[in-house]
Amino acid sequence: MDAPTILVVDDTATNLELVRGVLDSEGFCTLAADNGAAAYGISRAKQPDLILLDVLMPGESGFETCARLKSDPATADIPIIFLSSLDDVKSKVTGLKIGGVDYITKPMHGEEVLARVRVHLRIRQNNRALVEQQRARLNQLRDAQQAILTRPEDLPDAHFAVYYKPLEEAGGDCYDVLPLGTDIYGYFVADISGHGVSASYLTSAVKALLRQYSGPMYSLEDAMRGVDSVMGQMLAEGQYLTACYARLNRQTERLSVISAGHPPLVVVNRAGRPQVVELDSDPLGIFGGAILQRTDIRVSPGDRFFLYSDGLIESSPGGGRREGLERLVEACVRNRALPLAESVDAVVGQTVGPRVEDDVLLLAAEVGR
Repeated sequence: MDAPTILVVDDTATNLELVRGVLDSEGFCTLAADNGAAAYGISRAKQPDLILLDVLMPGESGFETCARLKSDPATADIPIIFLSSLDDVKSKVTGLKIGGVDYITKPMHGEEVLARVRVHLRIRQNNRALVEQQRARLNQLRDAQQAILTRPEDLPDAHFAVYYKPLEEAGGDCYDVLPLGTDIYGYFVADISGHGVSASYLTSAVKALLRQYSGPMYSLEDAMRGVDSVMGQMLAEGQYLTACYARLNRQTERLSVISAGHPPLVVVNRAGRPQVVELDSDPLGIFGGAILQRTDIRVSPGDRFFLYSDGLIESSPGGGRREGLERLVEACVRNRALPLAESVDAVVGQTVGPRVEDDVLLLAAEVGR
């Protein structure tokens, strides 16, 4: 294991030599700086494991240097211990409030410096281990969540493409594509309020419920009400689920759509003419019996339809949700001639702005022959 590196910052050469001598004799690697600006530059370049920082220095004070280090993501997590002749409570509190983890008053004692350095290095090591464990768990959850998502190559006759990018390691959006009979397919998109781990755990339950209520025995309304009744018992207080479920029957050339408080489905026919299917309905899981609306649309081979989560249109630049929807419709029409998978990527690229604050999901399907 490599020895930890400690940056010692003091404008007095004698103090620098004293502290470095104590640390070097115990096997630590040390770096030195005699002013705040140099300390900041070394910290960014060398990434020390800990900084011992004098407070009273010419030019930039130790407090000011600490504030710079803590405001920079590249150096923000480096623990800082102040070294100072200022032993009043106000100075100590100031140092701790701006981000220092400890405060040692001068004159210093070598054993005290070593003890405090070792404590804070162990704390940092333990914190990093916990972060790595949490990251590994989230990666496992993300991989498990991705594994249960139907891919276009798994169901080629459904003629669909999808873009899905969760905001965090695991998202609260989900989708599914289901074969429901000969030339009949279901396309489902849902968004659980909130995102991250708590929401992502529920997405597998939503998919399992949907599949339980799929097939010719159940109507679209049956499926949605089945999800509603169970999720109402699973969701936390104030949490809810929006969803859009489209059932395509290629034999009758009919697209049946039901919504539960979800953004409107978009249809673009093969001539490039758009239709926004907006239904007034309740989200699932909060009212104990959501009011749902359904509509049936005549479609033809070559027509396309798009289901998505609100993160797609709310991330659109230059406006609100309504402007985002208009931008989405324009992108769907503009990219109508592209192959479906390319079209999905192009639509997302032309709809989503630089600041994304939610999961982004777009599911597109084409009516096959």
